[in-house]
Amino acid sequence: MVGVPGILAFSIFALLAGCSSFKKPNEKNFMVALNAYYSHHDECLFTNTLSFPYETARNDQSGAGAKGMDALTASDLMKRQEAKQIGVNRYTLTPAGERAGGRFCYGHREITGVPGFTPPVVVNGLPTTTVTYRYTLHDVPVWANTDAMRAAFPALAKSVSANPEDTAKLELTINGWELASGK
Repeated sequence: MVGVPGILAFSIFALLAGCSSFKKPNEKNFMVALNAYYSHHDECLFTNTLSFPYETARNDQSGAGAKGMDALTASDLMKRQEAKQIGVNRYTLTPAGERAGGRFCYGHREITGVPGFTPPVVVNGLPTTTVTYRYTLHDVPVWANTDAMRAAFPALAKSVSANPEDTAKLELTINGWELASGK
């Protein structure tokens, strides 16, 4: 027969076990953590806001160079002026570009599954795991879903593709699993 101290000890253990379920390394808890993060972090073409007018060398084919800016121009977000004598293109925002903002955000992720994760190991005093997750992108503007934009911005192309997948480091804090600093 179990006495009152035994029932009390079992009740406290059960209560603590129930309260700590959000700390277990499992798909549900990882999805909650990732969706909480991405609900406040949009996908954007640029980490920092570009200042306009924006100038780039005509031969610069990077995302922030002529190739990317020309894709944004083709999407009616910018206008381009060429300064042929000095090899520079100058870009200004159209009214649609002003609404899009200087980072050109194109949606936010919703995590749809976590097919795998590494066993948690202690890093800087916190249990840390790397999760592989699948997601869909929501609220994608029309300008972002063009062939020119996908060609100029590979990260955007990946995000708007069918069944995109990514990885993230999560650490266990007193609040549960959270995206580790530096993503």
